Amino acid sequence: MRRSHPLKRLAMTRISLVFLGACFVMNPSIASDSYSPNVSEHRTQLYWGDLHLHTALSADAYTMGARTSPDTAYRFARGETVSAGNGMPVRARYPLDFLAITDHAEYLSIYALLDAEDPRLADWELGKEWTALLRAGRMGELTMAFANAFQNPSPENMAPPAVVKGAWDDAVATADRYNQPHRFTTLPGYEWTSTIAGDNLHRVVIYREGVGFADQLQPFSSQDSSDPEMLWAALERYQAYSSGEVLAIPHNSNVSNGRLFSPIRHNGEAFDSDYAAKRKRWEPLLEVTQVKGDSETHPYVSPQDRYADFERWDEGNINLTQPKAPWMFAQEYARPVLQAGLLYREQLHQNPYEFGLIGSSDSHTGFSAVAEDNFFGKFRSSEPSAERMFTRMADVLNENWRLSASGLTAVWAEENTREAIFDALRRREVYATTGSRISLRFFGGWQFSPSDLQSVPLSTVGYQKGVPMGSVMAPNNDADGSPSFMLMAMKEPDGPNLHALQVVKGWVNDRGERKERVYDVQLAGPNEEDGAPSLSAVWRDEDFNAIQDAVYYARVIEVPRPRWTSKDALFFDVKRPDDAPEQLQDRAYSSPIWYYANPTASQ
Repeated sequence: MRRSHPLKRLAMTRISLVFLGACFVMNPSIASDSYSPNVSEHRTQLYWGDLHLHTALSADAYTMGARTSPDTAYRFARGETVSAGNGMPVRARYPLDFLAITDHAEYLSIYALLDAEDPRLADWELGKEWTALLRAGRMGELTMAFANAFQNPSPENMAPPAVVKGAWDDAVATADRYNQPHRFTTLPGYEWTSTIAGDNLHRVVIYREGVGFADQLQPFSSQDSSDPEMLWAALERYQAYSSGEVLAIPHNSNVSNGRLFSPIRHNGEAFDSDYAAKRKRWEPLLEVTQVKGDSETHPYVSPQDRYADFERWDEGNINLTQPKAPWMFAQEYARPVLQAGLLYREQLHQNPYEFGLIGSSDSHTGFSAVAEDNFFGKFRSSEPSAERMFTRMADVLNENWRLSASGLTAVWAEENTREAIFDALRRREVYATTGSRISLRFFGGWQFSPSDLQSVPLSTVGYQKGVPMGSVMAPNNDADGSPSFMLMAMKEPDGPNLHALQVVKGWVNDRGERKERVYDVQLAGPNEEDGAPSLSAVWRDEDFNAIQDAVYYARVIEVPRPRWTSKDALFFDVKRPDDAPEQLQDRAYSSPIWYYANPTASQ
């Protein structure tokens, strides 16, 4: 057997050690404890989770056939095998590190309680009507009755307060029961489901603490108010009353028909500094990808971006009651909205859109199953079957083949606890993926050089020389310098290779026009099928203008792979719908890093 030269073997060993060392804090399966202490003051690890999941306690999920309890949802998320609604045994390929079950606050648990003949609902007249429909199996009529009551929150349509409070107490207690610090973190939460004229304004509300805090006040639902500012006021009351912490996360801006990021507030007034500050405080994140499509950008607003046309839901609003008009895209998608935030900062000295990016499932089956070959749909009707591609969501909305097997939230936190996960969300040191577990680091500063990529671990020099994703860059002491960014991405362990590592920049020019550019920082090859297990680079913005605010985020693109619709066609031996994509390129979006020419302006 031929043996290599000892010096060559030593060199290869050093390369392997450098690569493994750079990966160390990016792989949550590697124990954080070691024989030697970490010399860095920062010890962030990568944790994976879902912050938007529904069970049978959500009224819409129940009427659509879901019977999955929160207990089953938690068990599935932490890696156990459970039974799906269609009878299939189901298990996640990778367990989650954290989970927030966010059932709708509106009529929380009501149908499950009616089905169980809970005595607290015996005298509720609307409940009697709904129980009759339940017993008769007239679920379509029940869905319409629920929608009518939901949109007309008169006193007789409201669930008894004691029942609402009891259901919320149970949800918080169940989250506490499954919370295992350092192993599996549960975050209490709910969804505030404001929908105005069919336009999506939904937010999920996430709590830092559980029993003794989150259960002190019942959820603020859209039946209390459909105005986001009233939701923020309720969150402020909660924090003052309980001494706990809470935040809200908007989602599905892509089906809001321009309303989620409208320049006009719910009360008809324009933004002011107070509004901008409150929005930044209470909504530090945006759910940019999930089962109802992708909200990063759209070909209409990013015509030069070859990857802009991804998992689009752009026919209309969430209820398909109004068609989409082109002007709406700039008020729906994260990229143009991040640019708009720079304009608001110039005008108001506050950036209302200083948000990080996450992904979630928004599954209403109880299963956070987002892999292309393990996708369990949106509602019970879109769990795996030979028919699911050919039916419609809720029978009347978009075709099920349009559903995206997305997404996941990746968090860089010191440890897997409620406090550490929530604090990372609050400081926006998080990123979104469309389903793949792509590891991604993104640091911005003024002194990074290519040699820094050899640091072990990479985060040591990242934190020492710059700031991580989600941060505002510190001022530059060198007036002639331009910012540099250090990026490293690695593929999912058994997933496709990576094709492109990019930086997306947004700014506002001297005429007040929003601008963007996508930079290919590193490509694995000239063809999209060319891939590599990892990509890394230090990139400097040679187009930098020191007197111009800017926002940057990293994007990672995989090589193509079969979409779930192709997997279904093969597994069930059916023909894929003609319009259903055969392949897709999953991706990751980092939270942004902001540069402000005048950092002394109010933050």
